[in-house]
Amino acid sequence: MGEIEQAKIIRIARAGSAEETSPEPVDLATRVRDLRRARGWTLEQAAQAMGLARSTLSKIENGLMSPTYDALKKLAVGLEISVPQLFTPPSKAQITARMAVTKSGEGVAHITTTYEHELLAGSLRAKQMLPYRARIRARSFEEFDGWVRHDGEEFLYVLTGIVRLYTEFYEPVELKRGDSAYYDATQGHNLISVSAEDATVLWVTSLT
Repeated sequence: MGEIEQAKIIRIARAGSAEETSPEPVDLATRVRDLRRARGWTLEQAAQAMGLARSTLSKIENGLMSPTYDALKKLAVGLEISVPQLFTPPSKAQITARMAVTKSGEGVAHITTTYEHELLAGSLRAKQMLPYRARIRARSFEEFDGWVRHDGEEFLYVLTGIVRLYTEFYEPVELKRGDSAYYDATQGHNLISVSAEDATVLWVTSLT
């Protein structure tokens, strides 16, 4: 899988309070360290749980390494959260009457070898769902480093092109523009484009 740039502080969500004047940034290094410490784990214990070298985890926590998507998946599995939750601050309070508008092309971009993600509604913190638009660059299952798995449920809606959805316990299914799928994201799943052009989809992932 391709690397997700981690050098920049990633802004995913912020409170919709009128008192706030700027979004609260999320630093992946700090986020991972805080999640590890909240579990009472040493670096060695966390590295074993994640299947990473202790030195690799240390470099990630100190902002000295930009993790590959495979490393992000290992972090998420070890911490028992989803990959999107690595970039989402912990909920501090219940907030109501919120709204976020993301104009076309203004989402937060994350590019990998197989997908080009555009995270939407990035101005809201403590979201229950993570919506994102994705361009599907992968053309075969073999381009993935195994199954993608994470906590929660996921909704997929095809915007353009034709995709093939692979899931761990079902036969592959082809979906065209206007088709959708809703599935348990803890089962392995991968998506490829089978049309001449890169397909585009809307994904919505639950964060609870």
